This record gives sequence, C-alpha cells and structure tokens, in this order.
Amino acid sequence: MSRVYITDTILRDAHQSLIATRMRTEDMLPICAKLDQAGFWSLEVWGGATFDACLRFLKEDPWERLKKLRAALPNTRLQMLLRGQNLLGYRHYSDDVVRAFVQRAAADGIDVFRIFDALNDTRNLRVSIESVKAAGKHAQGTMCYTTSPVHSTPKFVEMARELQTMGCDSIAIKDMAGLLTPMVTAELVRHLVNAVKIPVHLHSHATSGLASMCQLKAVENGCRHIDTAISSFSGGTSHPPTESMVAAFRGTQYDTGLNLELLQEIGFYFYDVRKKYQRFESEYTGIDTRVQINQIPGGMISNLANQLREQGALDRMNEVLAEIPQVREDLGFPPLVTPTSQIVGTQALLNVLAGARYKTITNEVKFYLQGRYGKTPGVVNAIVRQQAIGNEEAIDYRPADLLKDEMETLRDDIGALATSEEDVLSYAMFPEITRTFLEQRATGTLVPEPLEMAHEGTAIRGATPVEFNVTLHGETYHIHVTGSGHQEQNRRPFYVSVDGLPEEIIVETLQELTPSSEPAKQAAGKGSRRPRAQAPGHVTTSMPGTIVEVLVKLGDTVKAGDPVLVTEAMKMETEVQAPIAGKVISVNVRKGDNVNPDEALIEIG
Repeated sequence: MSRVYITDTILRDAHQSLIATRMRTEDMLPICAKLDQAGFWSLEVWGGATFDACLRFLKEDPWERLKKLRAALPNTRLQMLLRGQNLLGYRHYSDDVVRAFVQRAAADGIDVFRIFDALNDTRNLRVSIESVKAAGKHAQGTMCYTTSPVHSTPKFVEMARELQTMGCDSIAIKDMAGLLTPMVTAELVRHLVNAVKIPVHLHSHATSGLASMCQLKAVENGCRHIDTAISSFSGGTSHPPTESMVAAFRGTQYDTGLNLELLQEIGFYFYDVRKKYQRFESEYTGIDTRVQINQIPGGMISNLANQLREQGALDRMNEVLAEIPQVREDLGFPPLVTPTSQIVGTQALLNVLAGARYKTITNEVKFYLQGRYGKTPGVVNAIVRQQAIGNEEAIDYRPADLLKDEMETLRDDIGALATSEEDVLSYAMFPEITRTFLEQRATGTLVPEPLEMAHEGTAIRGATPVEFNVTLHGETYHIHVTGSGHQEQNRRPFYVSVDGLPEEIIVETLQELTPSSEPAKQAAGKGSRRPRAQAPGHVTTSMPGTIVEVLVKLGDTVKAGDPVLVTEAMKMETEVQAPIAGKVISVNVRKGDNVNPDEALIEIG
C-alpha cells in the first residue's frame, strides 16, 4: 500500500516556530473535534518548548493541557518530542527521572514519543526508548540531520540500523534547520528504507523553501510518513502546508485519504486564532536560504538578534553568523538543535563581543568538552579543549551513568507545593519557574501574560524605579526593569518585563545624576545600584544576564582567573573570572540579580 500518512504539527511545532510557542489551550480545544475527524496519523501536541512556555508565560499546567487534549481527541494518536536523556530540559536527568516522566506522559495521553539526542549519541536514547516500550507506546528513534565533514548517508544508515535494534517502532529524520535538498533527501530516504524494516518519517522545516520538494522526493523513494502544518501556521521556520501536500498527492497512488474541505475549515479557524498572537510573530517568517550556508535555525537567529540588540551591537550579526560555523567546527561539528544550538550560538556571540575567541567560555561548553552531553560527532579542537578544561580527560561512557537517582530528592525539595507526581516532574524540568508557578497556583495568583501591548509612548528620565505597577485604560500591569544597553549611547534601550513578557523602551540622552567626584551609578535588578566598572579590579559581565551564584565573599583572596560569579544568559551559564589577583573589597550582587555590562559586580583591590 502506497498511502502517505500525515502528522500535523499545528498544536506544537507550528506555533513554536512562528509565534514563540504562545498558543493557549483555550484556542486549541474548540477545533479539536474537527482535528479528530481529519484522520491524521498523529497530532504533535506536546514536548519541545511547550512545557517551558506553559509554565513561564501562559501560566498553564502542561500536564493539564495534555489531559484536556487527550479527552478532546479520542480517535487520534497524540505525539510528543522528547530530548532523550535531557527530556524537556537542558541537562541530563537520572534514569529514574526519565522513566517516571515517560510513564506519566504515557498515562496522561501520549501515544508516540519522538526521541532524539542533540549529538545523535544513541547511548542517550536507550533509557527513553526502553521506558516507552515498557509503557506499551510507540518509540520513534530520531536522527538529527545535519551536514559536515563527519556526517554522511552511510553514517545515518548505520544509526538507523542501531535504532531498529534498540527496539524503535519507526525512524524519523529530523531536519530541524531545513538543510535537506530534494536530491539529497531522495538518496538518504532510499538508503534508509532499504536498510531497515520499520517505517521512515520525515520532519523538515520550510526555512529554506525546499521542504515540500523534499517531502515529494522522500515519498517517491519509500517514505510514507511526513510532518506538515495547517496552512495558516505553515511556511517560514514552520513546515509545509498540510492542505497543499494533501492536494499534491490526491488522486495518485500516494493519496492521503484526508478530506481537503475539512482541512480548509480547520485552516480558516487557525487563521483567525493567529491574529490574536500578532505581538509574538517571528521576524523570520519568509524564506531564508542563509540556513543552507550557516545551518542556523530561524529560532536561533531570533535569540541572537535579541542578545545583540541588548548590547547595542545588532550591526554585528553578520560577524556572529560567520563565527558560528567556526565554533561548531572547534566543537566537533555537533548538529545545531537544542541544546547544542544554544551552546554554539552563545559561545560565538561571546567570542565576537569580547573581541577575542574563547576569552570567556560558558559552563555548557566546558561540560560539552568534558563529555557530559555525550560523544562528539567529530574531533574537537585541542587548543580550545585545553583553554576550557585544561588537561582534564573527557569521559567516554554514557553521561547519565554519573547521575544518582533524583526523584526522592526532588519530592523533598518541592515539598507540599507539589500535589501530584506531575508537579514533581515539572519541578525536575524547570525548578525555579515551576516553584513560582506552584506558589502562584496555591495562592490563586496565576496571571498569564497579556496578548496585547501593555504600554505605549512610555518616557523615562533621570533615575528609574526597577519594579512598579502601571494602570492603563483600567488595566494594571506589573513592570520590572531587567537591564539596559551601554551607558555611553545617546539612545539606549531599557529592557523591562510587562507581566513577565520582555519589552524594550528607548531612552533619549539619560544623564547621570551623581556628582562627578563619585563613581557613576546605574540602576540594576532588585533595586541595587552598582558602581560603573572603571578599575582593573572591577568584575563585569559581557552581556545582560542573571546572577546564578556568587562564589566569593567580602575579604576573600583570589588569584587572577579564579571564578567569582556564575551568570546566566540565553539559557547558558558562564563563569566570570577575577581580572586581577587581590582581596575582594566589595560584592555588589546577590543570587537572582539582573546585571548589565559596564557594572562593577565585584571589586577586587
């Protein structure tokens, strides 16, 4: 039988790609009856960034979303994206957490688990695959497609055979950046179909404008499962349109059997829904063939642009895009997918802003070079490894073998705030965000971010409060200043959050109010005022971020190069080192503070 089966991504990856994962459950449920009638092979509804966005921005319990969708879609397989040993977070979890998570996800409604590892290290997939099979669900082993001197069709075929041996029910090609071209797709799929006995699925993003052609060539060469998105959320960094692919195969041996008129009704519904989320629209909605050169997914470009804008350095984007392939080569050509895309992108940005390569190295790069994410696809740059971890040997075994069971500790840590095993698992994924969510839930103060802009035409002069409420047209919004651009700029941005959502206010010629005989001061997070960094012993950060840990105290003696702070930016942690040897004479930050460049965070004399 030659029928083509469709997995639609409208309830997960489509809106993750185009409106920053902001679609609310209330906008999904009204159309579920029609989605359930459509006859999709599966609907992707969970995983990826949806978990984080639900808790952080929408103030929804992601587990409750899953249960509601399960009830509303009784006749359709529900699918999720799982990052192997990383699950939905950015670190490896112990095996007991992986097993508990998969068991609860299966019990609450997931039928198909698409399981991948950012390095294509199959050791990091084993426990997830075993757990899915133990739950009686469909385990889809996934290979992250990329190109490099160490990636080839024979390598992917070898991985597919291994995934089949591990017990996977199907194989997925995950082309997260839209790198596939039609002829390469034809060759890869032909070899995979001949090499394994289980079905091959193709997931390709439309970033470069080639995905529809790639799907056609894949189908012609034996692939019978493709991922698409309802047309009103298709294209750009999303996927080929469902209706178009159904029309393309209609009346042929590959006919999907789906009702095009019903799909069009669903498309019109989501066309109206998308208007509500206009403020979250991606800047990168059209075709961008640059990905064929730099391999950078659209979402990653958006993150880099935001970070450069905060630095007043958006004009250096091309430098960062040129640096990313070099960092990727230094790190042994990892595929650029979460979390390796963040690891490579943040390090490239730091290299450009610092004006020196690897002057500052993130903790994640250090962990990567220690082997804590898994086996690198290629050989890493020995000089970079030496700079990052010295003579330390990288581990050559499965990283999770280092981890002890965590579930009991997690239950103890979150305590009575957790009213279910699902709450504990949410806490495991995103500890601080989940704790805040559970506290707000317990006190009845959960408030989702607004869909409309909360302010306009705001002006700031002189000293600025860092946290306050603003009432506009009868609605009250919570404003929190989180950072600012460089002080030397005549026009510089102040970064604020409005009910938790980042916004930007341009400030004209902000004058310092302190006497010239005193060090210039600058407002920072949590109401602190810090000296401007001027002396050799002033510890600074290269980009706006949050203090994760203060490693020294007043009076401590440090050597040049000793770590004194850990900061977080772009979901990556970085150790900040002492610029000189001496004694700590002032500590101007504490854990949780938001900090900016040019501030003296610690003073060493």
